[in-house]
Amino acid sequence: MQIREILTLKSDTIHSIAPTDSVESAVAKLVSLGVGSLVVLKNGEMVGLLTERDVVQGMVKQGCDLKDAQVSTIMVTEPVVADADDSVDYARDVMTKSHIGHLPILDGGKLFAIISFHDVARACLKEANFENSLLKRYIKHWPE
Repeated sequence: MQIREILTLKSDTIHSIAPTDSVESAVAKLVSLGVGSLVVLKNGEMVGLLTERDVVQGMVKQGCDLKDAQVSTIMVTEPVVADADDSVDYARDVMTKSHIGHLPILDGGKLFAIISFHDVARACLKEANFENSLLKRYIKHWPE
């Protein structure tokens, strides 16, 4: 299964913020949207990724008062990315090895979507359930 296939199961909205926006406004946006990450865009191009984890790590590095800090001070500037034609297994492996919960997806070198580990897990379970049903059907009709 390709990443492109799991994108049909979710919204195609990419939530974003500017690198010059305040961390306070980023946190408010994360909370109001109920999401765990925001793509950081400058002139329509992805320049980073901001996750809940980045906010917490920023609090440790810069102190708990981050409200006036700019997003650019705590965002990941070179996030791990995948291509829409990569496999879901690749996404699962890279997210697990990199300890990340959100993965920007590129298509033709341009930002296409962002997926969460939850999206990947749901796709893997769906595929495993399908394979399981095929195996059960095969065993049930096993020639004797």
